[in-house]
Amino acid sequence: MAFKHRFAAALLLFLGLCAAISPARAATFTIVGFGDSLMAGYSLGPGQGFTDRLQAALKAKGLDVAVANAGVSGDTSSGGLARLDWSVPDGTRLVILELGANDMLRGLSPKIAEKNLDAMLGKLKQRNIPVLLAGMRAAPNLGADYQKAFDAIYPRLAEKYRVPLYPFFLDGVAGHPDRQLEDGLHPNPRGVDVMVERILPVVEKAIADNGGKS
Repeated sequence: MAFKHRFAAALLLFLGLCAAISPARAATFTIVGFGDSLMAGYSLGPGQGFTDRLQAALKAKGLDVAVANAGVSGDTSSGGLARLDWSVPDGTRLVILELGANDMLRGLSPKIAEKNLDAMLGKLKQRNIPVLLAGMRAAPNLGADYQKAFDAIYPRLAEKYRVPLYPFFLDGVAGHPDRQLEDGLHPNPRGVDVMVERILPVVEKAIADNGGKS
């Protein structure tokens, strides 16, 4: 009989601990970084990519977050649209949407990138998943007309869907060879740290605006 009482007490204690732990886990603010090689961490080592460094920076601020890497190197906006539904799981609290750079580098019509990004934002809105839109800028060698048309995509969509916009994902890296890989396109570890440092306040605000807590 004494054994039964001890077993029952142990079981109740275990169930109580589970009940205490479960809410803490549920409170974790889940972010998906959805993009191309800039998000994926092209040619970088473990822990050096944007999503890993962003998660570390947010946790250093006392935020209970998990940042998933849904970046695919070489992805265009068309590729992103095709994989969006299965790349962003239900329950995601914030998506950092970063696509369009490869459309631009291939000289594809800005109308294609805008149409695809528009569709992605619409799908995420239907699922009630908040978005932080990370913008891109066209390379000057593509010409003034292309540059003007491409650069206008992100502010226009951010206004249409009323989502926060981080104007240029490569801010602080583009034009700085010491923060880039030898290809002159992708950030090196120092460049990633600069990107994270600059976008961090915007991400923190997006977390706070969507119910995240420290």
